[in-house]
Amino acid sequence: MLSVIQNPPRIALPIAGSSDLFPVRRVYCVGRNYAAHAREMGADPDREPPFFFMKPADALQCVGSEPTPHTYPPKTENYHFEVELVAALAGGGSDIPVETALDHVYGYAIGLDMTRRDLQDEAKKLSRPWDLGKAADGSGPIGALYPASAIGHPAKGSITLAVNGDVRQKGDLADMIWSVAEQIAYLSTYFTLQPGDLIFTGTPSGVGPVRRGERMVAAIAGLGEITLDVV
Repeated sequence: MLSVIQNPPRIALPIAGSSDLFPVRRVYCVGRNYAAHAREMGADPDREPPFFFMKPADALQCVGSEPTPHTYPPKTENYHFEVELVAALAGGGSDIPVETALDHVYGYAIGLDMTRRDLQDEAKKLSRPWDLGKAADGSGPIGALYPASAIGHPAKGSITLAVNGDVRQKGDLADMIWSVAEQIAYLSTYFTLQPGDLIFTGTPSGVGPVRRGERMVAAIAGLGEITLDVV
């Protein structure tokens, strides 16, 4: 049996220190997972149950060690950066206990949840889905994966984003409201998680707009940094 169109390419992430690749299945993103960011978005930072949205896997943009062009998307005049720790799953299942959740993590990467904020804000006002705001082409820049077998499971450490050398976001992974293990456990009550799934684990405060011609540098302790030039 032949496909009636050319098969779309499978999205796969590079792995630090290896020529191997990590094929991506689904991309889950948690919202408002740092208290200060929840406040700046007008929400209550108390430990209410986490909520998630999704990006298409082909919205990811793989970023190497060199500065990488990042295309400013159409239909927005307010395009925001959100730096995040990304967890990549090598295992899965349903109703995963918190105590064993990290056993399912292959590794971690630096990611950005780029957002057409004006479209997201309009969708919120109209009680509509966020897809037009969150799922633009290339809206998930992501660096190389670092295997947990080599770096462990980051639970604390600096997470920052600078624009043209000016630090706009600065936080610590320890400030997450819901830990990576708790996110995996909670999400697995709604979906059967699978190898290849990614979880963008939330962003610290300081999110804001980026413009064409500006350079973003995102960094997480133990994972290096990624650099994007907005074009």
